[in-house]
Amino acid sequence: MRIMKVNIKNLIAVFSLSLLFLPVRAEEGMWLPFLLQNLNEARMKELGLQLSATDIYDVNNSSLKDAIVHFGGGCTSELISSEGLLLTNHHCGYSRIQSHSSVENNLLKDGFWAMNRSEELKNPGLDATFVRFMEDVTSWIIRGVPEDASTRVHDSITKLNIENLLSKRKDPRGYDIEIVPLFYGNQYIIIGTETYNDVRLVGAPPSSIGKYGADTDNWMWPRHTGDFSLFRIYANSENKPADVASENVPYKTDAHLKISMDGVHPGDFNMVFGFPGYTQEYLPAAGVKQIVEVEDPMRIAVRDIRLEEMDVFMRKDDATRIKYAAQYASISNGWKKWIGEIQGVEATDGLGRKLRKEEEFRKRLMKNEEHHKKYSGLLADFDEVYAAKATELKRRTLFIEVFYSGSMILRKVRAIQSLFREYEKTKEEEVLARIELQLSNPLDPNSEEIERRTTARTFELFSQKLKGDQRFEAFNQWNTKANGDWMNLMTKNMESSFATNPKVSKKAIKILKKKGAESALEFLEKKDPYFSLNTGAWAWFRGDVNPKYIIQQDKIESLMRRYMKAQMDVFNERVFYPDANSTLRLSFGKVEGFSPKDGMSYVPSTYLDGVMEKYIPGDYEFDLPAKLVDLYEKKDYGVYADETGRVPVCFIASNHTTGGNSGSPALDAQGRLVGLNFDRVWEGTMSDINYDASICRNIMVDIRYVLFIIDKYAGAEHLIKEMSLSTSKKEEANPIR
Repeated sequence: MRIMKVNIKNLIAVFSLSLLFLPVRAEEGMWLPFLLQNLNEARMKELGLQLSATDIYDVNNSSLKDAIVHFGGGCTSELISSEGLLLTNHHCGYSRIQSHSSVENNLLKDGFWAMNRSEELKNPGLDATFVRFMEDVTSWIIRGVPEDASTRVHDSITKLNIENLLSKRKDPRGYDIEIVPLFYGNQYIIIGTETYNDVRLVGAPPSSIGKYGADTDNWMWPRHTGDFSLFRIYANSENKPADVASENVPYKTDAHLKISMDGVHPGDFNMVFGFPGYTQEYLPAAGVKQIVEVEDPMRIAVRDIRLEEMDVFMRKDDATRIKYAAQYASISNGWKKWIGEIQGVEATDGLGRKLRKEEEFRKRLMKNEEHHKKYSGLLADFDEVYAAKATELKRRTLFIEVFYSGSMILRKVRAIQSLFREYEKTKEEEVLARIELQLSNPLDPNSEEIERRTTARTFELFSQKLKGDQRFEAFNQWNTKANGDWMNLMTKNMESSFATNPKVSKKAIKILKKKGAESALEFLEKKDPYFSLNTGAWAWFRGDVNPKYIIQQDKIESLMRRYMKAQMDVFNERVFYPDANSTLRLSFGKVEGFSPKDGMSYVPSTYLDGVMEKYIPGDYEFDLPAKLVDLYEKKDYGVYADETGRVPVCFIASNHTTGGNSGSPALDAQGRLVGLNFDRVWEGTMSDINYDASICRNIMVDIRYVLFIIDKYAGAEHLIKEMSLSTSKKEEANPIR
């Protein structure tokens, strides 16, 4: 396929967007790699970069981009050998490690290391995707779109234009082609990718290393987690993608990252290359205000209850703790992030900054008659639409947190309803067996009490947050019956539920076998209060809540598209980066600590000494393998200690990252691998909507700790020998081979 030439002047015009009043800090931004030469190269070199932009991204020659891999669609990984060896996070590979685990062979607990290629474990369904090229195609896609088009008109025209362009851009090399919008539809890029479907597990430390600190340390600094795992891409005999097969061979490439043994130091240039998922950096003040004053508090309030009730019983009983550990961690992850987001916006005066930017926007409009005519009502329109959205946002958020994900029984109800529909179609005995298992598997006493208390308290919260006419009829009936005593109502309702009453379950199964799924569901709707509640909740959500929410959200999307264009016109002296949307991006900053509050200061690196300081034998979060303790006590560090004689574990830098950057390589000024991104600091979790370089830091595993674990702990020296280690910063920059 012929690569279309890009009009650089037009591209720079499109990207010459302002950050509204305040200049972009060097550390801020998730930049498109194919535009670095014109937008970022000079500034990056000022900060210490020793590469050229074409060393990072080149469509015709090997470059850093060819070593960056989208892992499983949700994380990033990188090639670290010429034979397809991939490095990513432990949490990115967690489900695959778990799939190979059993009670007798628990890879999550004990770790896994393939000592030869034949021991590497296949993972059907896991893929690894390379970006082969990126181009701007904006002029093609927005052709014929009126400037004041509604979201519906804009989307319908651009959809046709996208389909038309894709029909003409079939790639003879077999690359997948995708067209992606940026800046809310003000720009479009085309991306060519190549996906490999045979990705095998090579190595993973035990969870006591790879998940060290677990929930307590999640989002926190200082951190001491060895969050990494190793996989390998396999290809057919022609080095092309192939389905999982024994005859496949390791993927061959020249484009793999060199690994620096020099370490990191405060002030070092640092960059992260990967696939960040989703940000909303350019919301108006009204949008940020709604997130931190309406949406986040609503989510936090529900999860406060769920976490509190689980914690009580998890502390009392080991079996309950094990059973709920994954669920607790999942609930806690968002809960902790949203608390940090609220506090971060407040600490950095995020709303005040937005309002000042908007005031500057208004002042500039007053000085330009054409701009004033086109954009003067935008901010007022935002205020109006966000006000109209507030109630629907409350209702939608509460539905998701209380009814969709909050109740264990309602989750089981949905699973059973789905199985009933499947059985009605197939009449398969296997489906019937799954139904019987679901219906005849009552809650254990601790789970029953957690469910009773959690549901009572979250339902009471739901009734307090929404008026009667904002709720749904089935819930209002429950509310009337509760009469202020939700605990008592939950006790009564659970007595008549399949989840706790075997008589209801047996009767439903009997009806199912005799009269079919429809009759069995009718019985459950009448006899089991949770079935009727679930039906009413979903009818309310689908028929009332979500349609109204979508109407307001569509209006916001349309306004945001105009607002972005307004910024392009009004603040054309500054450079804008597009919000993250899982496309390949590069962010850059420097290795540096931060001060989260008065009198507190964090240094940028942690060490194995700190791992040992947190060590609590037998604790599920802070236990350690005996061999790691032994290595520490003997100071058997090999070549992986730094100049102070300590083993570095993690470090932080001011790179702008988000979800999806998990597993992204942290690179030095020469493009060498120095670390592996896996988290952000809690004080900076608001960076998705309000990046502030004073406290926003990404957290990375130091590559020397990764190598130390592979070599000294696991004894997998053959993997180290496969890598390209760099031991001197004076070497000529040659980052990929």
